[in-house]
Amino acid sequence: MGKLMILLYFILSVFPADATENRRHIHVVRRGSKKSHRGDTVAKIWIEENGQKKIEIAWSELTADEETLIVEAIDKHWDELNRLIDDVFAGKKITIKRIK
Repeated sequence: MGKLMILLYFILSVFPADATENRRHIHVVRRGSKKSHRGDTVAKIWIEENGQKKIEIAWSELTADEETLIVEAIDKHWDELNRLIDDVFAGKKITIKRIK
């Protein structure tokens, strides 16, 4: 798993297998969670469509407030997240960013 950013008690990440998918997305992991859809993943959020910014929730176990918080953070840090995703998929080591 490529951890990109930490926001409060959430980790925004990508999985190397996601590199072949035709739409870029981020998995949201709740730190310390044991109940989830895929491992500790509690949401999957599309961040683009055809190379253009388009943030949409694919599925989620989050509250509406949590979804809003995460979508706003993704929107604000969209360019940086895409650079980090490129680096993860290229096999480069990245520094996980903490955001507030």
